[in-house]
Amino acid sequence: MPDHGLATLILMGGFLLLLVLRVSITFSLAIAAMATALYLKIPLLAVVQQMVQGVRSFSLIAIPFFILAGEMMGQGGISRRLIEFSNVFVGRIRGGLAMVNVLTSMFFGGISGSAVADVASEGTIIIPMMKEKGYDLDYSVAVTVTSACEGIIIPPSHNMIIYAMAAGGVSVGRLFLGGFVPGLMLGIALMLISYIIAVKRGYPKEAPVTFKQALIASKNAILGLFTAVIILGGVISGIFTATESAAFAAVYAFVITFFVYREIPLRAFKKILYNSLKTLAMVMALIASANAFGWLMAYLRIPALATEALLSVTSNRVLLLLLINALLLGLGCIMDMAPLIIITTPILFPVVVGALGMDPVQFGIMLMLNLAIGLCTPPVGSALFVGCAIGKISIEKVTKALLPFYATMAIVLLLITFIPDIVMFVPNLLMPEI
Repeated sequence: MPDHGLATLILMGGFLLLLVLRVSITFSLAIAAMATALYLKIPLLAVVQQMVQGVRSFSLIAIPFFILAGEMMGQGGISRRLIEFSNVFVGRIRGGLAMVNVLTSMFFGGISGSAVADVASEGTIIIPMMKEKGYDLDYSVAVTVTSACEGIIIPPSHNMIIYAMAAGGVSVGRLFLGGFVPGLMLGIALMLISYIIAVKRGYPKEAPVTFKQALIASKNAILGLFTAVIILGGVISGIFTATESAAFAAVYAFVITFFVYREIPLRAFKKILYNSLKTLAMVMALIASANAFGWLMAYLRIPALATEALLSVTSNRVLLLLLINALLLGLGCIMDMAPLIIITTPILFPVVVGALGMDPVQFGIMLMLNLAIGLCTPPVGSALFVGCAIGKISIEKVTKALLPFYATMAIVLLLITFIPDIVMFVPNLLMPEI
């Protein structure tokens, strides 16, 4: 009879070994799952069925629409318009371009829901702009990379849909609303630390914007921002499901990009579809492999064992939550976001929600912010890699400049963890549970 302890070692140890050998996360998950199934004498067909089952969820249909809408708006000139729009509000403050950077990410996050897309589209414009105005390059990249993480928790976010599925049916609408206040809080906190550093280093202010310029900037940006309004408004009002809202938003983004903004020709839609398909393929492959991996974890009772292990360390709620946050932050530094959501949710959900009584929506936002911080941390932070590539600067130099921003994000994370109303006020007000 197969030993479950050895099977657990094959599953978890094999996965970590493949990661160390620089095998992609998707293949690492799949190979470890198949090797464990062979040892347990489980037919490989059952593993494949679990992979297929992982991507058959109706709620996941929203993801390709989110990706497509974000790709169209990102390439269609929305980034420049959002930068001009943000400049109206915060440009005249000391270090105004840094705060424009953060505010633009807050707006863009409500359209794309992707930190990497934010860095790629906004960073190519604002990093050279900041450098030209006398900002240090490492600071410029640090602001761009950390502010892009707002898009993970500011609604709508396709990662929240993945969490809702992994958690067993948490309301997507309540999750979207739960990220609203934490997203604003993170943005304000990053603006504050940006301002403090800007004053210390003597970075410049931007020229005041006239009323006419403000009207033009608002008019140019408002149509793009309405994409997020469609998604959130549709879900909150109950007119649309999250999937239907995402589909409608994709159609709206198509019309705005190609028939209103008209900065790119219609033939560019082919490239947009290709880029969206590449991103979607990576996301869905990760979800499929992670689902099979998670199924075997459940078969081996790893979540239950992990719950017992965590509760045996301490019964103190505060210490336990600090330990879980530290664990998630560490994992976020070495793994990508989508597989981590699927792997860690079934392990930690029984502890945080079951044993500690945290609301699933609050845990979801806590999880999102932990893993968002991982996107801007070495060694595998994808947002950090893209930002450094755009700025043409080494990761080592930027990491030092990131330290005060890491501290700021950690403070916001602790507030979200220990003050439930920060997350729960808006969903309880607008979408109370029946």
